[in-house]
Amino acid sequence: MNQIYLNGITLQELVDALYPLLQLKQVEQPVPLNDLLTRKEVCELLSINFSTLWKHTKSGKLHSSGIGNRVFYSRAQVLEAVKPINF
Repeated sequence: MNQIYLNGITLQELVDALYPLLQLKQVEQPVPLNDLLTRKEVCELLSINFSTLWKHTKSGKLHSSGIGNRVFYSRAQVLEAVKPINF
């Protein structure tokens, strides 16, 4: 194991020298799973078009909810519907 010995430097000087190097990158906040997505957002998330989204909704693979004339999908349900493919 490598050891480094520092002589003639105070602890505060060492902290000041290392602080810029140890800056942690900002971690993105996790996306809440209970938020609602529009049809456009679901299509972008799954990289599909509107007709494919409609087909999956009609077949029951995805469940939509409506408020007025707007259609929404739960992010948690959309991500749960995605299944891994085994080759």
